[in-house]
This record gives sequence, structure tokens and C-alpha cells, in this order.
Amino acid sequence: MELPEYLMIPIIVVGVIIVLGLAFWARYKTVGPDEAMIVTGSFLGSKNISEDDSGRKIKIVRGGGTFILPVFQQSEFISLLSHKLDVSTPEVYTEQGVPVIADGVAIIKVGGTIEDVATAAEQFIGKPIEALKSEAQEVLEGHLRAILGSMTVEEVYRNRDKFAQEVQGVAARDLKKMGLQIVSFTIKDVRDKQGYLDALGKPRIAAVKRDAEIAEAEAVRDARIQKANAEEQGQKAELLRDTNIAEASKEKELKIASFKKDQDTAKAEADQAYHIQEARAKQTMVEEQMKVELVRKEREIDLQEKEIMVRQKQYDAEVKKKADADRYAVEQAAEADKARRMREADALQYSIETQARASAEQKRLEGQAVADAERAKGTAEAEVIRLRGLAEAEAKEKLAEAFQKFGEAAVLDIIVKMLPELAGKIAEPISSIDKLTVVDTGKGEGAARVSNYVTELMATAPEMLKNVSGIDVESLIKSLTGKSKVAPAVAQRTPSEHELVSLEAGAAQED
Repeated sequence: MELPEYLMIPIIVVGVIIVLGLAFWARYKTVGPDEAMIVTGSFLGSKNISEDDSGRKIKIVRGGGTFILPVFQQSEFISLLSHKLDVSTPEVYTEQGVPVIADGVAIIKVGGTIEDVATAAEQFIGKPIEALKSEAQEVLEGHLRAILGSMTVEEVYRNRDKFAQEVQGVAARDLKKMGLQIVSFTIKDVRDKQGYLDALGKPRIAAVKRDAEIAEAEAVRDARIQKANAEEQGQKAELLRDTNIAEASKEKELKIASFKKDQDTAKAEADQAYHIQEARAKQTMVEEQMKVELVRKEREIDLQEKEIMVRQKQYDAEVKKKADADRYAVEQAAEADKARRMREADALQYSIETQARASAEQKRLEGQAVADAERAKGTAEAEVIRLRGLAEAEAKEKLAEAFQKFGEAAVLDIIVKMLPELAGKIAEPISSIDKLTVVDTGKGEGAARVSNYVTELMATAPEMLKNVSGIDVESLIKSLTGKSKVAPAVAQRTPSEHELVSLEAGAAQED
């Protein structure tokens, strides 16, 4: 949709105005009171213009603003703030040839006139502030050394202000050429390394101390004299004062006594009249109070009688109703409490019975479980004992059958085989001896007794077996060898070694 032609022109005009306004706003620059704006280029105008001999112009703006024409003009800023410089000299020989060191403080800034700002801008724009301070400090230190070399130590020491003013006056001319001005210059310290200044002050210090001591002594003397005179005059004045006070006090006491006498008399008369009048007033007041009290008592009696009648009627109307209501409430509360207690008793009885039944059932089940476990345990143990007895009886029966089958020869064979093991058990204590010492008497009986001891110990084996088991091995052997009928039978039926081993193994397994 195209705009009408009559609206195009105003819109274009407004757009141009806005663009010009933005351009003006972007190029209009302001400057504060602590700095100056240097505008260079063409079309500078005629206000705040600095022009040199060659016809070069710059515009200086302070505390305001100006429009910077694009392409034709440019702007830069220079600070007008003051700067502190610590000025110090090395040892400088004074007019007398005494080396002295001086320290000072200077405050400098760019000058406030257009010429000063133009000069400073020409020399310092584009340089850092430290360069400005360094150049100004070198100028001040040079003039400080020059002025210090043209003065005596006494002049510098006694009149520092004059020294500082001379340095400031000489240096200000050179700084003016740089567009700078000295705000203030102060000498902080003047010293030397040879002690000249200390020596210079010692006579004066001694004279001052002497005059001070003399003045102090004279002042003490005058003070003592004046004090004595003052004390004398004071004592005289005190005596005169005490006398006058005593006389005045005496007259005062006499007047006071006379006045008090007249006063006491008048007071006594007045008190007596007052007490009489007071007694009369009290009597009248008491009478009036008694009348008022009598009237009040009568009024109170009438009010009490009326209140008693009203309360009696209220009691008749309210107390009876309240008694009926209270009696009904008490009866209802008693019925409700009775029903509640009966319900609680039934619930408690049911709870107790339920707990008793549960506890009894639990104890019965526990007892039954214990009895069943004990019964099962006893049955198992009895079965084990029965089986063990059957096994032992069966083993013994088989052993008896073996003995009957093989006879005394088998028993003898078993005993004979057991004798070596028995002998080994008997000799076991001897085999555990680590070291044995044999003492021989010279007849060769020591070693023989040891071997005979083993033989004798073996010979006791049958007797030991007889004492332990009741089996007489010697009689058993004699009986077997002495029977002719039995011998052939034994010879024919004597079991082999293999059979005896099998029999013993079977008996051991049954056990």
C-alpha cells in the first residue's frame, strides 16, 4: 500500500530533522571545569580563539560545550588539575662554601588564561601527565640549586619564606613559558651532613636556656616575696575578719534571742487560741458527723431490708429451678457414667479372657512341642541303644561261636599274637629314655642287668595277663600239650592264620 503524496513530504522532513538532531547530538561535546577542550580545524569562529604570530588558530573551550563540525574540526582535552611535586637537591654549596641539602614541595597546574592553555596544549597534548610533572620538577630543582648557591646558610635557615619566594619567582617565569603556573612552593627541610646547622643553633640554644634559667630564678624569688607579703596581709585580714565576725555574731545572737522571746510569746498565745478554736470546730464537726452517720445508718437499714426481700424472691424463683435442673443433670450424668463403666468392664473382661485363652493355648502348644521333641529324642536314643546292644550281642555271639568252633587252641593263638604288642607297650617307657648311664662295679654286671631287666619284664607278661584277664597262659599251654586226644584234633582243626585274621576283623567290625 503506497502512502499519499501529501504525507510523503512531512515524513521526509521529520526524518531529515531526526537525522540532523542525532548528528548534532553525536558531535556536540561538553567540557567540565577541571579540563579544557582544544578545538582545531576550520570555521572556528571568533570566540575564545588563540592565534600566534604565524596566523595559526585554536579554539579553547572551558566549562561549556561546542559543536564539532565533522571532517572540518577535531577536539582534544587537557587537564587543568593541580599536581604535587617533591623537589629535592643534592648537596649544594652555599655562598660560604657549606654543602647544604634542601627539600621542598611545589603545587603546579596549567595556567587559567587562554594563552597558558594554548601554550600547555602545544607542548603537552599527547604526552602523559608524568612527562609534564618531570619537566616542571627539573625546572624547579634547577632554580632551587641556583638560589641556594647564592645565599648564606644563615639566610636560608632564618628566612625560609624569603628563600621559597625567590625560588618561586625565578621558576615561575620559566614555567610560564610552558603554560604552567606555581600554585604554591614550600621549603620542607634544610639540612647538612657536617653539622653546621646544629652548631649554628647551639649558641642561641645555650643563650635561650641561660636566659630561661635566670628568668625562672628571678620569677621564683619574686613569687616567694609576693607570697610572703600576701600571707602577712592575709593573716592580718583574717584576724580583723574574725574580730568583726565575733562582734557581729554577738549582736546577732542578742537580737535573735530578743526576737525569739517575742516570737515564742506570740506563738504561745496564738497556739492556745488556735487549740481552743480547733477544739470547738472539732466538737461541731463531730456532732455533724454523728448526725450524718445516723442518717446514713438508717438509710442503710432500709436498703438492706429491701435487698433481703428482693433476694428472697429471687431465691424462690431461681434456686428451685436451678435445683431441679442440677438434679436432672446429675441423674443423667450418673446414668451415662454407669453405662460407660459397664461397657468398659465388659471390654476389659473380654480382653482379659481373650488374653488368658491365647496365653493358655500358647503354653499348651509349647509344652506339646517340648514333649514331642523329648519323646522323639528318647525314642532315637533308645533305638540307638537297642541297635548298639544287638550289635554287641551279635558280635559276642559270633565270638563265642568262634571260640567254641576253634577251642582253646584259637584262644591261645590270639593271646600268643597279643604278647608282642603287650611287650611293646610294657617296654615303651624304656624306649622314651634319651640318655642312659650304666654304672659298672667291675664285674661286668652293669650292661647285663639292663638286658636281664628286659627279659625279666617279658617274663612277667603272662602273670600280668593272668592278673588282668584271669587267663592262665601257662596252664592253657600245659593242658593243650598234655592231652593226647585233644592234640590230634587240635592239629587237625587248628585254624589257619588267614582264618584267625578274618575272625578278628569281623569281631572288630561288629564292635
